[in-house]
Amino acid sequence: MTTPPRWNGPFDPDPASSDRGLASDRGLASDRGLAPDRGLADLSGAVRVPVSRVPVSRRPDEASVRTRAGKGQGKVRRGPADPVRALMHRHHDLCARAVDPLEIAAGLEAHGVTDRTAARFRHRDVFSLAEELYARVPRAEEPAPPAAPAPGRALGVRMTLAALWLLPGALCAATTSAVFRVGAIRKDATVGLALGAGGAALTLIALWLCLRRGPLRVRGSGRRGRIAHALGAGWLLGYAAAGDWLLTGLLDGRRPYEAAPAGEAAVLLALAAAPAAWCARWFAVRARRRLAVSRGLEEFAAGVRPLFAGVVTAFLCALAALVLAARLTVPGSPPAAAPLSTAEAAVVALCGLLFLARLLAVHGFRRAALSGIAVACAVQAGALATAAAARLPGAAPLGEPVARLAAALGAAADAAAACGAAALALLIHAFGALCRASAHGDPGARTARAARDPRTTRTTPDRAP
Repeated sequence: MTTPPRWNGPFDPDPASSDRGLASDRGLASDRGLAPDRGLADLSGAVRVPVSRVPVSRRPDEASVRTRAGKGQGKVRRGPADPVRALMHRHHDLCARAVDPLEIAAGLEAHGVTDRTAARFRHRDVFSLAEELYARVPRAEEPAPPAAPAPGRALGVRMTLAALWLLPGALCAATTSAVFRVGAIRKDATVGLALGAGGAALTLIALWLCLRRGPLRVRGSGRRGRIAHALGAGWLLGYAAAGDWLLTGLLDGRRPYEAAPAGEAAVLLALAAAPAAWCARWFAVRARRRLAVSRGLEEFAAGVRPLFAGVVTAFLCALAALVLAARLTVPGSPPAAAPLSTAEAAVVALCGLLFLARLLAVHGFRRAALSGIAVACAVQAGALATAAAARLPGAAPLGEPVARLAAALGAAADAAAACGAAALALLIHAFGALCRASAHGDPGARTARAARDPRTTRTTPDRAP
C-alpha cells in the first residue's frame, strides 16, 4: 500500500516543499478546467487566507501606538503604571530616614507638593501620599542612640546654660550702673566712656557666646547671611543708642546727649536675651512633641497655633517686667509707676522684632527674617535722610512729616513705628510659616534648606527609571 504524498500547507517550515505543493495543485486544477482558487478549495477542503506579518513588540501599548500613528490618529502619550514610583525615587533619602509619615509629609510640603499635586499621584491629600511612601520605602539603618547622660550632669548643663543667658543682662546692668555712678562722683566723661566701652564689649562677647549655642542658634547660615544679619542688628542697636539724639539735632539743632534713655534701652535689650531663649526653647520642644503625636498636617497646624500665640504673649509679658527692672537699674529713668514712654515703646518694638526675626531664622526662614530687619533699617535711615535733606535751601517740605511726628509723639516715634510695623509683618508671616510641619523636625528642615539653596538643587526627571 502506497502512502499518498502529504500536502504542504502555508505554515510548513519547508519553503521549497511548500512551493512545489502549490505548483502541483495549481497544475492539477488547470488540467481539470477549474479556477486556481476554486480548485485549491476543492482539493484541500479549506480556503487559504493570506497572512500579513505584524511587527511584534515587547509592550502591547507600543504596538497600538504605532498602529494608530500609521492610521493618522497621532501619537498617544503614555504615563507610568505606578506614578508614585518616580516620587519614591526622587525623595528616597527623606523616606528612608523618616520615623513617621508626618515627617515625609513635611518634607513634601517643603518641596511644594500640595493636595492638588497629590491628586495627580492618585491620592486625596499629601498625608495619604506620605503614608504610601513610608510603607513602600524600606527604613535605613539608624545608628544606635547615644547613652543618656546622668541626671545630675543634665541638670547641671541646664543650669549652666540658663546662667549663660543671664550673663549679658547682668553685665550690661552692672556696666550701666557703674558708668552713671562714676559720672556722678568724678564728673569726668573720659573714665565713664572707657568703662562703658569695656562693659559694652564684654556684653557683646557674652551675647555672641549665647547665640553660638542654644535655642537661638541659626544652623546652616552662610557667611553672607551672618554678615547681613550682623549689619542689620548693629544698625538697629546703634539707632536705639543715638538715633533719637541725631534726629532731634537734625530737626531742631544741636542738643546735649541724654545718656539715661540709651542706658535704659541697652539694659532692656540685654535682659531680653534670657526670656527670648527660654521662649524659643519652649516653643521648639512643644512643637516637636506635637509633631510626634499628630496624624495630619491640619491637626499639627491647629495644635501649634495656640503654642505660638502663647509664646509671643509670654515674651511680651516678660518685656513688661523687664521695663520695670530697667527703670530701677538706670538712674534718671521714668518712675516705676509711670506709663510707657515713646522711647520705651520703641525699645519694646525692637525687642519683639529681633525675637521674631531670630525665631524665623532658627527654623529656616532666614530670608524673611532679614527682610523684616532690612525694612526697619530702611525706614529709620529714611527718616534721618529726610531730616538732613530738609536743612537744604528750598527742601524744608521733605522733613515735614518726620518733624510733625516727632513734635506730636517724641523723637523716638519714627523708630517705634518702623520697628513696630516690621515686627507686625514678621508676626503675621511667622504665624503661617512656623505653624507648618516643614518648619520643625530635622528631615523637613534639611529639605527646606536644600530646596532654597541653588547649589544643592538637582533636576530629577518625572518618569521612573
